[in-house]
Amino acid sequence: MTLHLSTMPACPALYDLAIFIGRFQPPHRGHLDMLEHAFQVAHRVVVVIGTAGQARTPKNPFTWQERRDMIDAALSPAQRERVHYLPMRDFYNEARWVEAVTQGVAQTWATVAKADGTAATPRTALLAHFKDASSSYLTQFPHWQMEQLPRQHDIDATQIRDALFGTASHHTPPLQQLLHTHLHPSTCDWLAHWCEGADFVRLQQEWQMLRDYRASWASAPFPPVFVTVDALLQCQGQVLLIERGHAPGKGLLALPGGFLEQRDTLWQSCLRELAEETHLTLDDARWQAAFVQSRVFDHPDRSLRGRTITHVFQFNLGDQPLPPVQGGDDARHAHWIPVADIAHQSDRFFDDHFHILQTMLDLETDGGTPST
Repeated sequence: MTLHLSTMPACPALYDLAIFIGRFQPPHRGHLDMLEHAFQVAHRVVVVIGTAGQARTPKNPFTWQERRDMIDAALSPAQRERVHYLPMRDFYNEARWVEAVTQGVAQTWATVAKADGTAATPRTALLAHFKDASSSYLTQFPHWQMEQLPRQHDIDATQIRDALFGTASHHTPPLQQLLHTHLHPSTCDWLAHWCEGADFVRLQQEWQMLRDYRASWASAPFPPVFVTVDALLQCQGQVLLIERGHAPGKGLLALPGGFLEQRDTLWQSCLRELAEETHLTLDDARWQAAFVQSRVFDHPDRSLRGRTITHVFQFNLGDQPLPPVQGGDDARHAHWIPVADIAHQSDRFFDDHFHILQTMLDLETDGGTPST
């Protein structure tokens, strides 16, 4: 079955602009039905693609550009002229994220208004479907008229990802039936090609590792809360980072760190992990002199391994010579990387480690919208 999206509103448009926010991992027929409504009620549509500029994970396997292309392939040429895409980072701070989305939409409309000679202040609708608690952000845009819609199709993207990664071969009839029932044909074709590549193989292995990891504590009386420590060490305007040697996040950049040991204090665990993963050791007095601050990062969704609270200890060695480092234990490599080079590498970092650096080092980035 081919989905035919309308090209123009069936009647005079109620709005100048319709906003549709989602992760689209991947875009399915429910998303496309929402887009159908957007094209019916508005002259222009802005699709805000969330979780942009991050490393691929089993939960977010596709880049924002790939998601844009999958959506675009389901539209007619006329519709592509009416749709605009706004990639948006995650901030783990709802107020900051809402501000970035609002500003991004305003900038998009300013460009459209200038080109079209249309109203400076658009009549704007926000398309909304309240799936679960994760949809609460939709209430944070009172300046837009909410167009609330019921669930479109009995599917969500999690089911599709789990079927993709949990099936030995993507050619199996049950998987193909699921995909062709709930995805546009062009998306099915795109996924068939993607599943032949290295990204799929790596993410499938990571999905299986995370599934087994969760199963290992599934019989616990309460869901566990993991406590970790990370070291943010600066020297001569550079930051010490490691390249992870194992899944999850194999090959990604991260702060040196690990799980809190049973008999360690947070401070002791931080310095122990730092020494194990980078072979950098200093006496405690020098660490005390270099200590800047410690902060807790505890967003419920910061790690796919489960509820993980990390304590980050920041140190600054000033202008002394860069200490030699070498990857060890769980770290494949250890590197000193200039702070100025970090801001544009968000898609190379594990979990929320880029957000940690952005927060603690006050990095200047792109305001929430990654570049193309």
